[in-house]
Amino acid sequence: MKRRDFLILSAAAATVPGLAQAAPLDYTPGLVQEHLAAGETVFLDFKASWCTTCAAQERVLDKLKAENPSYEHVITFVNVDWDTYRKAQFTQRLRIPRRSTLVVLKGDAEIGRLVADTREEKIKELLDAALAAASA
Repeated sequence: MKRRDFLILSAAAATVPGLAQAAPLDYTPGLVQEHLAAGETVFLDFKASWCTTCAAQERVLDKLKAENPSYEHVITFVNVDWDTYRKAQFTQRLRIPRRSTLVVLKGDAEIGRLVADTREEKIKELLDAALAAASA
């Protein structure tokens, strides 16, 4: 395949829904509240680029999202940079104890949370709870 053809096909796949994975949003102040106010279910991933536990969680999340595309269709995923936002009011209000914390929110309710857990079955349980909340 010619390089030009590959680039064109790659660009097309990225723009057609369902052909490419939706990238998680990067947290900025107000972003989560905006999505919650719109009635969305939000999956927060408090992570650091240097954190090996965070990387393990990300591998599991990517695998599970690939196996079940409905996660990304109905859940809003947000990455929160721990090094930037660990002392932010948002992080303190949610009582996030450390990086590698995963939290699901819907409206004013916390649906579930995992702290430093990399087990596929536990992360899948959290994703399934988020999916159920999004579908309710």
